[in-house]
Amino acid sequence: MKAKWLFVVMLGMILMLTACGGPKPDVSVFMMGPNGFPSEAAEKLEVSLKSKVGEIPTVKLNTSPIFSLEKMIVELAAGGNGIFILGEEQFKGLSNQAGFVSLDNIINPKDYPDGVIEIKEEGKAAEKHLYGIPLNGNKWMKEQGFEGKGLFAFIPQNAPKMDEAMKVMQIIAQK
Repeated sequence: MKAKWLFVVMLGMILMLTACGGPKPDVSVFMMGPNGFPSEAAEKLEVSLKSKVGEIPTVKLNTSPIFSLEKMIVELAAGGNGIFILGEEQFKGLSNQAGFVSLDNIINPKDYPDGVIEIKEEGKAAEKHLYGIPLNGNKWMKEQGFEGKGLFAFIPQNAPKMDEAMKVMQIIAQK
């Protein structure tokens, strides 16, 4: 009897652990617009992005249904996201923190002049680089029926898997 009980408890724990966690994606994309982002839209965009990226790297799109400055700050500080998609005001406000990764090596800055900004770093002269991809009229967004107006995609310096995040960003930025 004890053996059966132990088996049931262990099976329950295994099922609970697999249902709650599962493998972490290679690139987690956090998306929050000025008015939030509906979960139905997020599911549609995630399916589309996964089909464009393929099996590797794995991708997960996380959204917030309402705008919350506190949630944005927590998501940025936690360092678990490879790509952020935020409103233009948040993107430009964060540029003062110098926490973006330059995209110059993977995307032509001339293709996205609105994403080229000047960032001043401590002890260094200000430099202009492509740090964000404006999603207004973006191919990926348009294919799913969204405008993308006022949204910018960027990679934070604390992205966990930089190479994978760069690969996904190239796909997001396709014209």
